[in-house]
Amino acid sequence: MAVIKSRGLGRGLNALLGDTPTPEVMRQTSQIPILKIKPNSYQPRTSFMSEELNSLTESIRRDGVLMPVLLRPKGEGYELIAGERRWRASQAAGLTEIPAVVRNVDDLQALELAIVENEQRDDLTAIESAGAYQRMIIEFGCTQQQVAEKIGVSRVQVSNLIRLLQLSEPIKHMIEKRELNMGQARPLVGLPTDAAERLARLCIEQCWSARQMEKEAKKAAKVPAVVNKKVVDADVLALQEELTHKLGLPIEIITKKNGAGEMRIGYTRAAELDGVLRKLRE
Repeated sequence: MAVIKSRGLGRGLNALLGDTPTPEVMRQTSQIPILKIKPNSYQPRTSFMSEELNSLTESIRRDGVLMPVLLRPKGEGYELIAGERRWRASQAAGLTEIPAVVRNVDDLQALELAIVENEQRDDLTAIESAGAYQRMIIEFGCTQQQVAEKIGVSRVQVSNLIRLLQLSEPIKHMIEKRELNMGQARPLVGLPTDAAERLARLCIEQCWSARQMEKEAKKAAKVPAVVNKKVVDADVLALQEELTHKLGLPIEIITKKNGAGEMRIGYTRAAELDGVLRKLRE
């Protein structure tokens, strides 16, 4: 996103996420051995384009590292908070040291700063942003409103992104490959998996706009379910969405004719399950 709202990070931290170092930032900068730095364990970005890294590597060979990376003390060395591409490219360029600013920040701030840095540069896919927002909710107990305020986006944006995590893995992979954007993928939430995946493929093949996808998704939602496919009650769907928002994880409620049923909670890492258990025990 091109414009980031005020995030309450403080002027000093905001300055460290920019593209051009201020005199204040340069006064705080020191040279840190690259081998003492570990990657950010809260990095929301899951992939780095080789073309971008190659270009940055050549730039660093030519001009050096212009903007210092942001680190925090970790064990006997340091952990990256912001600037992982610069760190990777500096290694590829053969540097042994890198300009850095060291700050003591907690885990939540480390995650928050990593999200903000990447979103300023439009580096995150919708799924990467959604996963990072969900992590703030599950691991750190933030509400969707608190996530929105910390990152500088609307609560509706946070909610819409997290709902994308309910989509099937093939569709999420399309989003991660940037074949689908959030506007195109959002209407697919709540549709049967086979219908959603069919529309996703058509959207890519026929270059549908988000508005066209909305129209096609509405048509698909009106198609009667085929034999052996269950029609999910509207109240059950509403409850699923409510619980998904509260827990920050995809919830599926399966009902039977005799009134029995089950509720499934989807999670991708143990920390997410721990977060749910904490909430249930409160």
